[in-house]
Amino acid sequence: MNRRTFLSAPVFAVPLAAAPSSGAPAIETRIRRLRLRHTWTTVMSSSEYRDTFFVEYSRDGITGIGEGAPIIRYRESAESCRAALESIRPWLVGQRPEAFVKLMDGVFRRIEGNFAAKAALDIALLDWNAQKLGVPLWRWFGLDRNDAPLTTFSIGIDKADVIRQKVREAEDFPVLKIKVGLDNDEEVIAAVRSVTRKPLRVDANEGFRSKEEAVEKINWLEKQGVEFIEQPLPAANLEDMNWIRKRVHIPVFADEACLHPADVPRLAPYFDGVNVKVDKCGGLLEAKRMIEMARSLGLKVMLGCMVSSSVAITAAAHLSPLVDYADLDGNLLIANDPYEGVRVDKGRLILPDRPGLGLRPRPGAA
Repeated sequence: MNRRTFLSAPVFAVPLAAAPSSGAPAIETRIRRLRLRHTWTTVMSSSEYRDTFFVEYSRDGITGIGEGAPIIRYRESAESCRAALESIRPWLVGQRPEAFVKLMDGVFRRIEGNFAAKAALDIALLDWNAQKLGVPLWRWFGLDRNDAPLTTFSIGIDKADVIRQKVREAEDFPVLKIKVGLDNDEEVIAAVRSVTRKPLRVDANEGFRSKEEAVEKINWLEKQGVEFIEQPLPAANLEDMNWIRKRVHIPVFADEACLHPADVPRLAPYFDGVNVKVDKCGGLLEAKRMIEMARSLGLKVMLGCMVSSSVAITAAAHLSPLVDYADLDGNLLIANDPYEGVRVDKGRLILPDRPGLGLRPRPGAA
């Protein structure tokens, strides 16, 4: 089955039944199909929608909500996430949600891979706990929401006329993120520059074919007003990164090479910064570990995202006061967001002041 066939496979909402014992939580999973406003194309794939995995954790009259965006490259799907969580249901319903660090350690020991499932559960548990305490999650982390950075708005690879339309639609965003890495990079950047002179950040998604091509393209991109670039070469190719960095002038960030906390120390000699994604690492607890580790190693940090709803984006946004850069726009790329959470005002992330994640169901959402 190829990537496009896999993405088009139908999925359904599936409940994860609660144990009948007194005081046990009610846990439900849901698979939602998120429809994209525009076809989303990167070096890796092109799609009209994404299926993401939701967890609702209810106990003591409080419901925590979490979401993870499965990544096919890592052999994850919304269905595999559901099956993974179902496999530990008898153990999970007997755990205390207040001891969420211990609980998530147990989940990591019991579930192989399926980090989007772990992320969804982690987010739901933290949402539940912060709601129970009556505080927003950013305050529970001891952060100041006014420190949240600007978020970029992402422009996928497309034809020049469509790119110009996308850039115009992103007029309120002071910084744009542009996907490159195919043979039409010059056309893509020219289309962007025909509409705006805003600062740009670029993600090559491992698309450059050699270190020589990477240097040539990065130096050209710098002249086009690009501030930094993500993952120019395949994730496994670290040896060429220092060669590249000696010949370019803008920072280079690890993206596909940076999945989990253990990756950060080994990447430090090769990159200027790392892109941390909650869906890839398995939740907010792991993401916070990665951010703190990167800081201790002198790396810049960007908080990124997958295409997902306001649940996952709002969860990540609660950590954004800790980082230098944010690319938290996945919810803005979809047409049927079921929730309202973090808002964006001229690129500035406005974190909710309501308890927990601070989510509200979007009126009319199914």
